[in-house]
Amino acid sequence: MPSFDRQDNVFVLDLGDGENRFHPDWLTAVSAALDEVEKAEGPRALVTAATGKFYSNGLDLDWLSAHTDHYQDYVVTVHELFARMLSLPIITVAALQGHTFAAGAMFSLAHDFRVMRADRGYWCLPEADINIPFTPGMAALIQSRLAPQTAHDAMITARRYGGADAAATGIVDQAVTEDAVRSTAIEIAQAQVNKAGDTLGTIKARMYAPALATLRDTTHPLG
Repeated sequence: MPSFDRQDNVFVLDLGDGENRFHPDWLTAVSAALDEVEKAEGPRALVTAATGKFYSNGLDLDWLSAHTDHYQDYVVTVHELFARMLSLPIITVAALQGHTFAAGAMFSLAHDFRVMRADRGYWCLPEADINIPFTPGMAALIQSRLAPQTAHDAMITARRYGGADAAATGIVDQAVTEDAVRSTAIEIAQAQVNKAGDTLGTIKARMYAPALATLRDTTHPLG
């Protein structure tokens, strides 16, 4: 489960040491952590990281298969996490030390910046291979954060991007050595702590208004 730390003005949310799939309890814990960051006062920023082989493997498909009657509500909750991260009134940085797949990759895109390990691990949107179409909200998020050609290739080919490829295509901002992933993310966040506040929140809300509106559509979240 996620755990919280703070380094000076940077909150560091460790998503866990497993596959960090979006189990409802995991989603609740992450939401509670974001509550704490948002309610804090003064200069601050947020880094999300993980420990082990995975940053996040996305939706908890095992839980979903056992709770099919909750599918739409589950998707609404996931969409809200994406929308909240995308519009959070602080600078956010994802430290991708391991595999970042599917909804985990989308979650990383909802951050302002991404740092990825250069020598191992993949960033991937595998939906075309696993026959799960993107929801309208997911598509809107991806297309709001990636260049059109990169979004096109990532979404329709399920390409696995290593760190260097991800940096070259703008999926991540930097690809660094394993031991520098988290520290680099914290450095980026620390440099922007004074941006926290209502003005930044308004800028993000207006910048991503179409994507946020689609993500927050609770009437037809599945299209």
